[in-house]
Amino acid sequence: MEEETIRAALEAHWHASAIGDLNAEHDIYANDAICDYPQSGERILGRSNLQALRSHHPGKPSGFNIRRMLGKGNLWITEYTITYQGQPAYTVSIMEFRNGKVVHETQYFADPFEAPAWRSQWVEMIGDAGQGQ
Repeated sequence: MEEETIRAALEAHWHASAIGDLNAEHDIYANDAICDYPQSGERILGRSNLQALRSHHPGKPSGFNIRRMLGKGNLWITEYTITYQGQPAYTVSIMEFRNGKVVHETQYFADPFEAPAWRSQWVEMIGDAGQGQ
């Protein structure tokens, strides 16, 4: 699959995710897709289970912001922020494509934290991390 086609499919997927269109959001997945959440040790088997899980999420997102999307060939990474009940979840999605569909996705979720003062002389602040937005 050409990279332009994958990028367009990802843009449609993330847009559908942001507006809560569960059917369009899951068009990108193969029927036998696997989605891993390493931090909780969970694996979701199949597009239908993934869609069912997401449709039953108790805290519907109130914000969705793509920071960047990059990839080559059949491996694509998206960094984004989802806001649940006023709290941001910084998220990384790693998607592997085969025949135009995602066959494996791994998602990592992280809470924001305050930057420690001891390293301030070596860093530049880049955004809303640690600000609870």
